[in-house]
Amino acid sequence: MRIKRFTFSLVFFSMFALPLNGALGKTIKIAIAGPHSGANAAFGEQLWRGAQQAIKDINAAGGVMGQTLESVKADDACEPKQARTLANRLVAKDKIAAVVGHFCSSTSITASEVYFENDILMMTPASTNPRVTDRGLTTVFRMCGRDDQQGSVASEFIAETLKAKKVAIVHDKTTYGQGLADATKAGLIKKGVQAVLYEGITRGEKDFNTLVTKIKGAKADAVYFGGVHSEAGLLVKQLRDQGLGNKAVAFVSGDGIVSQDFITAAGGKKYAEGVYVTFGADPTRLPTSKKVVETFKKQGYDPEGYTLYSYATVQAIVAAINGAQSTNGTKLAKWLAKNRVSTVMGEKAWSQQGDLVKSDYVIYRWNQDGQYREFSVAKKGS
Repeated sequence: MRIKRFTFSLVFFSMFALPLNGALGKTIKIAIAGPHSGANAAFGEQLWRGAQQAIKDINAAGGVMGQTLESVKADDACEPKQARTLANRLVAKDKIAAVVGHFCSSTSITASEVYFENDILMMTPASTNPRVTDRGLTTVFRMCGRDDQQGSVASEFIAETLKAKKVAIVHDKTTYGQGLADATKAGLIKKGVQAVLYEGITRGEKDFNTLVTKIKGAKADAVYFGGVHSEAGLLVKQLRDQGLGNKAVAFVSGDGIVSQDFITAAGGKKYAEGVYVTFGADPTRLPTSKKVVETFKKQGYDPEGYTLYSYATVQAIVAAINGAQSTNGTKLAKWLAKNRVSTVMGEKAWSQQGDLVKSDYVIYRWNQDGQYREFSVAKKGS
């Protein structure tokens, strides 16, 4: 299939457009859906800041097809039931035209069913579980990679770079956390690395000393954790407190710990130092993001984690609206599957399934200054 190129800088200047299906009044409402409260609120803040800045920049440049973008802050607290109720409200009451979100895979999976039924495009900047796009919901897209790609990079790094022989695999029983842990476990088995422990913990749990004792007893030389910063930080601290330092037991996790809140949860920089994490190649280093990054830093904000992913998601949605001259979800999805979009994260293209044609997971390492930096480039997902 031939994919056309679509330069984002052109989308602002269409002065004579066809009416937009679903766009009411003088504004086009876009929901920014994610955990704006609760334990994962730091990630909701990333999504909100990125999308808000993109909307501000687009409106300043003339809006979308003669109309102004309006953001609707939508809090799902990473709870699936709350996400479904929220999605129904966004559709029926707020009359949204598209969705940036959700963050947690479990909420994206639940809410996307509502959006699909109402023919509304949803593009998640952060939900990596394969089921998000594997269910055949044609109006569901993502700006990030998948857990099967992320798990492949993690398992290769653990086996070939860390040379670990016995790995303890821990997850938080969520759709995201367990899915990522399972993908990594499958990759390790293929490489002949033994999973000496496979344990699920509960979100909100704080005492992992019994689990640490099991890890010690299994003589693991690496721990892989599928989950988010709140539990990952506590587990790292308790591992270190019981004498399992970086050299004795490496700690590897996924994109759920790319937040400064991981430092807080771990009890300080000294505990987080040396922790490895899989995440997309640093978009703040790209020439395409330079101006936006400078804007954020002038505001005193470091666009960490999924901030630029959210900004790019708004860009993609707007490009599709301009290209399809509609806010109809089916039309937007068809347009995105046939066109490339230039974003702050570089040029992006999608399959008809809604996945990126190319993902770019690499390895990061938390350093002594409390920052995560690219450690080594592992095999890319595709």
